[in-house]
Amino acid sequence: MTATGLPLQGVRVVEMTHMVMGPCCGMVLAQLGAEVIKVEPPVGDKTRSLGGMGTSFFPLFNRGKRSIVLDFALAEDRDTMHRLLQTADVFLENFRDGQLERQGLGAEQLRRKYPHLIVAGHKGFLSGPYEHRPALDEVVQMMSGLAAMTGTKQKPQRVGSSANDIMGGMFGVISILAALYQKRGGNSEGADIRIGLFENCLFLVAQHMVEYEMTGNKPRSMPEREHAWPIYDIFATADGNRIFIGVVTEGHWQSFCKEFGLREFLDDPSLGSTTDRILARSRIIPRAAEVIKRWNVKELSDRLDRLNICFAPINRPEDLFSDPHVLRPGGLVNSFNSDGAPFRVPALPIEWNGAHIGEGLKVAPLGADTAAIRAELTKETAKAGRKRA
Repeated sequence: MTATGLPLQGVRVVEMTHMVMGPCCGMVLAQLGAEVIKVEPPVGDKTRSLGGMGTSFFPLFNRGKRSIVLDFALAEDRDTMHRLLQTADVFLENFRDGQLERQGLGAEQLRRKYPHLIVAGHKGFLSGPYEHRPALDEVVQMMSGLAAMTGTKQKPQRVGSSANDIMGGMFGVISILAALYQKRGGNSEGADIRIGLFENCLFLVAQHMVEYEMTGNKPRSMPEREHAWPIYDIFATADGNRIFIGVVTEGHWQSFCKEFGLREFLDDPSLGSTTDRILARSRIIPRAAEVIKRWNVKELSDRLDRLNICFAPINRPEDLFSDPHVLRPGGLVNSFNSDGAPFRVPALPIEWNGAHIGEGLKVAPLGADTAAIRAELTKETAKAGRKRA
């Protein structure tokens, strides 16, 4: 689906961000139809040159944006930046507090000069004792308790993706959409929005915080947690793989035991209730594992799917490029790196009037749109001058 007809068509976003959280926000806005202009220094966004696990950061989170190079040491480029902001609806940034103020681009400075502007700052922390600190996804996962819940306190484990950075970008989108909606209602004022990476992670662990608040019991980490169902485990299969199976209802229990020849459990009066079965997990799970290991993942998947029981093969990211649901029409969209090389990406996880979003997005080479944007600003300035006259 192209930008034509998308909800944010006609919205101009000026973005000065790097790494993941801020660029993710801009990328989603671009996929929803906004014109996102990424402002880069002459050397380019430092994320462009990352390798290793950071190789995908720039192309993934900067698709669909225009690139303009501005050197703020030059008066002409500073003037171009302000002309851009004059025409923009939204300004995205994720610099430490104080850095943009020295360039005259701090939130308060911009709101005074451009009252219409929505300024969205993606920060490590919201206002408070830690607001001066830098942060990374790993930092906030450790601070918030998420790493201890994913692993244990003795062996904390971060989530296996930039989950907080991505979710922080999404909260940026949510707040920007709210500000745009407010303006649509007749309020011409912009907004000063601050999104906190740490507070984003607090939102993720709130369920465990509230559990403690309500019960006084310290939540157990995921590997140590008490199970709420008799079968909710990972099992080895005949072909050397593994599969997760969750038997979570009475109907599932009955179906599972009948399908896999575990009639002994159904005939056992001591296993009459879910609570009874949870307490008997020490004998149920080894017996279930013995039976499940007779089949391969494909056979088990077919059986469990037919029974409407929750299951999942234990995949790695590379396995998803052969998953039939991921490969359905629109599941993956084609994108193009700044050198023209194609790569496939999961589509934005929504359908808009039945269509998938994001096909054919390109990563702009550094400064590819500088001349065009300057020319457009000149025309816009001349047009505005004629209107005033």
